[in-house]
Amino acid sequence: MGTFGLQLYSVREAAADNLVETISLAADMGYQGIQFAGFFQTPAKKLKRLMDDKRIDAAGSHTGLDELVGDKLKETMAYNQEIGNSLLICPWLPEKDRKTKEDYQRTAEKLNEIGQRCKDNGMTFAYHNHHFEFETFGGETGFDLLFGQTDPEFVQIELDCFWATYAGYEPTDIINKYGNRIVSLHIKDMKEENEKKRSIEIGSGILDLKTLLRVGKEHDVEWFIVEQEDFNGNPLESARVNIDNLNKIF
Repeated sequence: MGTFGLQLYSVREAAADNLVETISLAADMGYQGIQFAGFFQTPAKKLKRLMDDKRIDAAGSHTGLDELVGDKLKETMAYNQEIGNSLLICPWLPEKDRKTKEDYQRTAEKLNEIGQRCKDNGMTFAYHNHHFEFETFGGETGFDLLFGQTDPEFVQIELDCFWATYAGYEPTDIINKYGNRIVSLHIKDMKEENEKKRSIEIGSGILDLKTLLRVGKEHDVEWFIVEQEDFNGNPLESARVNIDNLNKIF
């Protein structure tokens, strides 16, 4: 059975101001894992001690491509291993790496290289989508180009269900297609306002989250990660509503 985590980008201002306190609050809310979006110069030993004390696990770290190459990758892996995190996730691609089919093919080669280095060091590497990966190039989406030309041994998938839906695709179809290659699902709800789609608290929108959770569980997805970008109020309060509603749905 998968477990529930919070992507700290959802509460980024609080995390940047006081990462330790924000993680402590998330644990008290009932989250079982934390997915990082920066460490804000927090010493690894301090972070690991807090996570052990609060009994909250590392559910991955969103890490930009510039931190995943050369000696930077070595440093990135060392820090993450010290805090007990074994999952590195590339959170997006710069526009220059996704303009054409050939760009996606070259990017796939780059992701393979990163993933192989991660695996050689006992870590898992994954890529997290937005909506732009579903643009088509000669009948193939950027998403399928990326994952069709990367080795499943080296590059896993963190599927953002909101962005797949935003792009007009059914997340459960993608989960069924890629199966156990999907290590994590980003879960957030969607609402349409003034002909625009925005993320909203779980249980307040139009996504069939119960089915998403069921299908994810059937494919042994390890982490269901709450991520929200749009807010009407305090993001920390939204984080509390999200975990409460997730538990009710699950």
